[in-house]
Amino acid sequence: MKTLKKILLGFLIFIGVLLVVLFILGINPKPPIINLERRPLSEAEIDKMAREAVDQMTLEEKVQMMTPRLKSMLKFVLEMARDKMRYNQRPYQAGGNSRLNIPTMRFFDGPRGLVSGEATCFPVAIARAATFDRNMEYRIGEAIGKEIRAGKGNYFGGVCINLMRHPAGGRSQEGYGEDSYLISQMGTSLMKGVQNHNVMACIKHYAVNNQENTRFEVNVEADERVMREVYLAHFKECVDNGAASAMGSYNKFRGDYACESPYLLTKVLKKDWGFKGFTISDFIFAVHDTEKAARAGLDIEMPATRFYGKKLLSAVKEGKVPMENINESAFRIARTVLKFETAPDPLPEYPSSLIGNNDHISLAREAAEKSIVLMQNKGSVLPFNKEKVKTVVVAGMLGNNENIGDHGSSRVYPAYVVTPLEGLINEYGSSINFIYDNGEDAEALKESVKKADAVIFVVGYDHDDEGEYVMQSKVEIGGDRKSLRLHENESRMLQEAGPLNQNSVAVLIGGSAIIVEEWKDNVNGILHAFYPGMEGGTAIARVLFGDVNPGGKLPFTVAKDESDYPYFDRLATEVTYDRYHGYIRMDHNKKEAAFPFGYGLSYTQFTQDSMDIVTESDKIIASINVKNTGSRKGDQVVQLYIGFDNSEVEREHKLLKGFERVTLDPGESKRVSITCPYDKIRYYDPETEGWKLEKMEYQIYIGSSSDENDLIKSTFLIN
Repeated sequence: MKTLKKILLGFLIFIGVLLVVLFILGINPKPPIINLERRPLSEAEIDKMAREAVDQMTLEEKVQMMTPRLKSMLKFVLEMARDKMRYNQRPYQAGGNSRLNIPTMRFFDGPRGLVSGEATCFPVAIARAATFDRNMEYRIGEAIGKEIRAGKGNYFGGVCINLMRHPAGGRSQEGYGEDSYLISQMGTSLMKGVQNHNVMACIKHYAVNNQENTRFEVNVEADERVMREVYLAHFKECVDNGAASAMGSYNKFRGDYACESPYLLTKVLKKDWGFKGFTISDFIFAVHDTEKAARAGLDIEMPATRFYGKKLLSAVKEGKVPMENINESAFRIARTVLKFETAPDPLPEYPSSLIGNNDHISLAREAAEKSIVLMQNKGSVLPFNKEKVKTVVVAGMLGNNENIGDHGSSRVYPAYVVTPLEGLINEYGSSINFIYDNGEDAEALKESVKKADAVIFVVGYDHDDEGEYVMQSKVEIGGDRKSLRLHENESRMLQEAGPLNQNSVAVLIGGSAIIVEEWKDNVNGILHAFYPGMEGGTAIARVLFGDVNPGGKLPFTVAKDESDYPYFDRLATEVTYDRYHGYIRMDHNKKEAAFPFGYGLSYTQFTQDSMDIVTESDKIIASINVKNTGSRKGDQVVQLYIGFDNSEVEREHKLLKGFERVTLDPGESKRVSITCPYDKIRYYDPETEGWKLEKMEYQIYIGSSSDENDLIKSTFLIN
């Protein structure tokens, strides 16, 4: 015992002497250099802080900045198992340096709300695109940002801005539709709202990620103008507005995996666009080669270590990956994390009570109400008259289904979901009898439909039909759609039972366009409700009975036939993209859509006239009078398109370049002005690697949809 005491005493004396010597020599351990107190800092101050931190790091610490905290796929799977196979129930962490007081990046998905816990489930992004409401999307971003902070995250992986090239694309529901300008405006608004609460927002999936079933191997080819003008423009807009991070996609582009593409990650993103943030990989299967990924500019592998960590450390030591790449990545990560972790917060604290709170749920309902598109309303069948309609049949398997979108990485688990049937009963069940029929017994349904005052067919898709592609026990779940039409049993139900009641309405559920030609004449009303979120049933009910006047506009084109869309092969491993899809393709091929991009009816009527154009040195301003000539308050979306018919290079007939959603009381008029900067109508010149403004006469269109029958046309000259 005495011997042990002597040993311990000797050890303590040795440590004490060592500390004294270190102090005398001036090399005593330094305290952390990073002060994480939230305070206003300039970009230069943040850069200096990050640079000094990286300069103090060892090679191992720099590589750690690029590496996830889950050190193997086994640990990722075990964490999923611990959370009952629910993805991302706690933030996935990467980077960080405790010695220097640099926090980790703490990742949460997803596009319709925080995927962890009982968070608020908003309508899917494609539904919110139908609102054409930037302000509302910003507020949704703020709500998601607050819930992420309340969940101890600091990174949002859900600004999904892939263009919908074809409506069969499985994850169309996660993006904002077919038009690059609309995508850029809504994506930027969501991003800004999230980042206002000092949560780093990630734009994804970069780039040309437009199909699911072969997402891990498909190679995409596209020429430089198509890439820059069509498939990258919305990413650039988000970068120009301060996106903190970008996620590389699974697919290949020009032979390289996107997360190993020097063209995408370094040339375009970091050099040409001046992106200051950091890049991460899509999860698990996006990185294939340590050296290629690190050299290309992939800053962080996610969510578990496969090719970074020790493999990256060895690659640097062996000279396969230059040290400058590691220094650059470590600096980008440190700078971005510190920028958001030191910025003043708009709220004093972010308690867990923010997650799924009443204000956010009310916002989810508002979004659902604003997103619903009235596509058809023959004989003014809608809204239903609450005084006359007393017995209503709600028909179809989806009528009482908690159907909020796909079951992949964007899945949210709210405290509750209001189904269409529940919404109707909750809102109007005290005075109206709602009878639910799943439609399996066709003859019984027909008899019920004949006797009812009205019938609501709820039809469309769910997570088994479309979404993130997953193969379970040799059974496909989600993925790209096999058809653009309703299931045969639903189509037959509408054709046979729809004509039996003059007050028949179809409510479409789904993540993109649904071709309606074979049954649209068998019902009088058609609503598109998308996947409307946790309060979707309430919103559908309130629109059907007129307590909400629908004002949504289609963020995609509904064609009359599949051939009107670009060719789509859900099993393709090679595909070439051109600039023609959606309304752009309809214009190019002089085809008429069943329902055009930007289209949506209302329970009131609007007129538009008195177009006026003002050209300035750097922009054009178009104005128009919009008047509500009906008897109800309502919303109209005024859309501005610019035409390029006189171009000397291949260009679209017209492109959306501005929009405003306005609310008008009965009889009210408003002068709506929309500005289009000339920078938004330039084309990319591959030879000079720059953007050119053509000196020519342009066409200008302003009105209520992309259909030129709904637009007032004029011209303006740039010389």
